[in-house]
Amino acid sequence: MSNPWVWPRAAYVHIPFCAHKCGYCDFASLAGVDHLADRYLEALGREMAMMKEPAEVDTIFVGGGTPTRLDADQLHRLLEMIRRWYPLAPGGEWTVEANPGTLDERKVDVLAAGGVNRVSLGAQSFQPDLLRVLERNHAPEEVPKALDWIRPMFEHWSFDLIFGVPGSNLGLWRDDLETALALKPSHLSCYGLVYEKGTALWKQWNAGQVREVDEESERAMYAHTIERLGREGLAMYEISNFARPGHESRHNLVYWANDAYFGVGVGAARYVSGVREVNTRDLHAYLRRIEADEPATGPTETLEPEPRARETAVLMLRRTIVGLDREDFTRRTGFDLDTLAGPTIAKYVESGLLEDDGRRVRFTPDGIFLADSVLCDLV
Repeated sequence: MSNPWVWPRAAYVHIPFCAHKCGYCDFASLAGVDHLADRYLEALGREMAMMKEPAEVDTIFVGGGTPTRLDADQLHRLLEMIRRWYPLAPGGEWTVEANPGTLDERKVDVLAAGGVNRVSLGAQSFQPDLLRVLERNHAPEEVPKALDWIRPMFEHWSFDLIFGVPGSNLGLWRDDLETALALKPSHLSCYGLVYEKGTALWKQWNAGQVREVDEESERAMYAHTIERLGREGLAMYEISNFARPGHESRHNLVYWANDAYFGVGVGAARYVSGVREVNTRDLHAYLRRIEADEPATGPTETLEPEPRARETAVLMLRRTIVGLDREDFTRRTGFDLDTLAGPTIAKYVESGLLEDDGRRVRFTPDGIFLADSVLCDLV
């Protein structure tokens, strides 16, 4: 049996710097510490060097934070470092996240020349009022402006949208989707807003200062997303992700198969040889530890084979087109799917939330809306 957990073919690099901490954001991101960027890049290089030898990978994802908050020279330095320690295999995918308002022509040139071949743009909404609720610090018109630089240089690009924002309704969400589609994306990520505990938005919601969109309206927004993007040729290949054929995020498919990946930077997670580790989210602690040639590792978890197999089943089932393939599942985990979860699968097939053709298990159209409860039951 091949074991996809042993040695990663994917790498995640975290850049924590932001102009402003958005109210809904629960990532390891910080505003007001740009003066630490050069020191942070030096630490990143030292953390990568702890591997001793470079590791060729098929996918790289540089996320944040806002990687394009770095200036052009810092971006160039970052990309050189990544190329040194995570050389990209021929035909590989290298994605960098960017925010509208942080890009310019020179930065786009640096990204393209450095080997990046996919850009993920954080649009979130085209409604000024909703951007204010989310505490985004870009204007709607900055999205097409950024795309004017991105399109000529990158065949593969994507942007994110969020539905269910306080003050939103189905009409505003329809408008957002139509504005997005007019820009001719080959990939869209459409997420329902989550009130992450401890975020500014969660505190506002908890204090009654903002009102969440009701469940029926949010379901209508999601249903419209699936239908409208499907008509446009953007297939839902994962619960929150839509793409034209050949434009899926290959890096994210690594996560959804529960395969191994490297991860470096403050707050970054990695999954190597069945061990999941997460670096400290404290930037100053990260810098101190790396500069002392110590790992910045925080929580560590080694899953036993059965829990790991169940987790793999959950992640693979999120892939709405491929679904949970029995043969692939056994190859990855060593477990027979029906022995592990047969009664649970049968229960949801009976209730119409899953379909099972004997080879693959997938969500039905109705099951997509109740995916969380099905996935929790599988775990």
